[in-house]
Amino acid sequence: MKILIILIILLALVINLFATLVEDEEKDVFPTYGSLRGANRFLAQQSRGLLKCNKNPRFCRVKGSTGPNCCKKKCVNVKTDKQNCGLCGKKCKNQEICCKGKCVNPLADKRNCGGCNNRCKKGNSCVYGMCSYA
Repeated sequence: MKILIILIILLALVINLFATLVEDEEKDVFPTYGSLRGANRFLAQQSRGLLKCNKNPRFCRVKGSTGPNCCKKKCVNVKTDKQNCGLCGKKCKNQEICCKGKCVNPLADKRNCGGCNNRCKKGNSCVYGMCSYA
């Protein structure tokens, strides 16, 4: 009987720990450490704790941020983010990637063959993400 109670308590602790980790991943917050150059004094005084970019968009411009733009409480780069390509909420199709804020197919685009800014030479085509495939 004691073993059953101990197992139940351990299971409850594991579930609680997992739920806390999932909640932390879902929150899009940016830690307030590091340089806050350009942020006002109020933000600079927030030396501890976590702040969301939807309330303080300048946090997306702090060094180490995933991008300078705030979309749905997340810092992103709309020039490269497949879920927010060019502007918040504009999703690229499955086979497309985001290059300079435009959705492109790297398997067939001569200007972005195999990846962003990988141009094929004049007269060559892009097939399967390779220039001059044959």
